[in-house]
Amino acid sequence: MSQRSGLQLLLLLLLGTIQTGLGLRCYKCSDYTGRCQNVQECTYEDSCISISERGGKTIRQCLRYTDCDNSRLQQMFPSISGFTYRCCSSNLCNSVSGATTAAPLSVLATSLVAFTWTWL
Repeated sequence: MSQRSGLQLLLLLLLGTIQTGLGLRCYKCSDYTGRCQNVQECTYEDSCISISERGGKTIRQCLRYTDCDNSRLQQMFPSISGFTYRCCSSNLCNSVSGATTAAPLSVLATSLVAFTWTWL
């Protein structure tokens, strides 16, 4: 195996290691306090939601972005009437403050590998 192909293999293995376990994470709770501490690793979902009922109850969880629609949410949460919602796509972005986090590490790692690859 040449030195170049060995370095390429090492970079691919490193990228795979970095990306493992870096799926989207969202807060998961249903309460009136707004002090959500539980974190959920999203399995098949690609966004987080924070849906707030007029009475003060807030639900936070993972959700497919295609379900982030007023009519679809009414079907999914029939017991909640008069709500506002916010969907987002970065880790823990459905917090109380709604602050989003920086780009995921996997994007940075992919960029680094692509940049390094061109120099090999």
